[in-house]
Amino acid sequence: MSESNFEHQYLHVDGHRIAYLDQGEGTPLILLHGIPMSGLLWRKIIPQLAQTHRVIVPDMLNYGESDKPLDADVSIAAQSTILLGLMDALGVRCADLVAHDIGGGVAQILAVNHPERINRLVLADAVCFDSWPIPDFKPLQEPGAEDQMSVQELEQMLRDFLPKGMHDESHATSELADIVVHPWQGETGKRAFFRNLRRLNPEYTLAIADELKNIPHETLVLWGQHDKFQKPEYAEKLKGAIPNTRLEWVDAAHWITEERPDDVAKKLIAFLDS
Repeated sequence: MSESNFEHQYLHVDGHRIAYLDQGEGTPLILLHGIPMSGLLWRKIIPQLAQTHRVIVPDMLNYGESDKPLDADVSIAAQSTILLGLMDALGVRCADLVAHDIGGGVAQILAVNHPERINRLVLADAVCFDSWPIPDFKPLQEPGAEDQMSVQELEQMLRDFLPKGMHDESHATSELADIVVHPWQGETGKRAFFRNLRRLNPEYTLAIADELKNIPHETLVLWGQHDKFQKPEYAEKLKGAIPNTRLEWVDAAHWITEERPDDVAKKLIAFLDS
């Protein structure tokens, strides 16, 4: 399913316009993306999930179609606060939460600090402990790094980056590349992307590492068994840290919703409806 099949809605949270998709009816289900993605990461599985759930898919602040403010905090801690505000604005007291990549870091913070707002929890190829930032991003976090990269070079870097997260690189399609590149176009988009990079910091997940044992939710750790960005040993570590957890593997690398959307949807539905 392409980008054109989805129409974003917008709400203001803490003074920022947040874009989100809202499809289906039933138990609220929130899907969180990571970097450099947007909510369209989930486009291939939203229709299946929306058959039984109200599926809410935000673009995090400074990502996708959401506002890209020059001076706002866009750390995963701040994103968890924005997510709570979005839930409040939508009248969602409690939701199932499925989160990928740095969205998984946001989800862990929310699960630790506001467990009453989550029903079931899914952490998919999620940043955790000291697993991030990945080596590809560390040089880009240096002061002034964005001044050394043109808009065209950033676009090419993102297009070249996508296949690295695939086990089967044929899934790194031009459609996917266009979706990923679109929010970061132009000088404004480039600056926003680098602002996000500078807030990739494991201090946030390390700070809550000892609290993961208190997470009360039924939790699914869903992981690409070939993931080179968030390595499989971290899936095992999360399973050991969160009490009521099961681990399931996907025959893919990091972008599991691109390589195995039907398998991911099937596993999510089985877990959420159990």
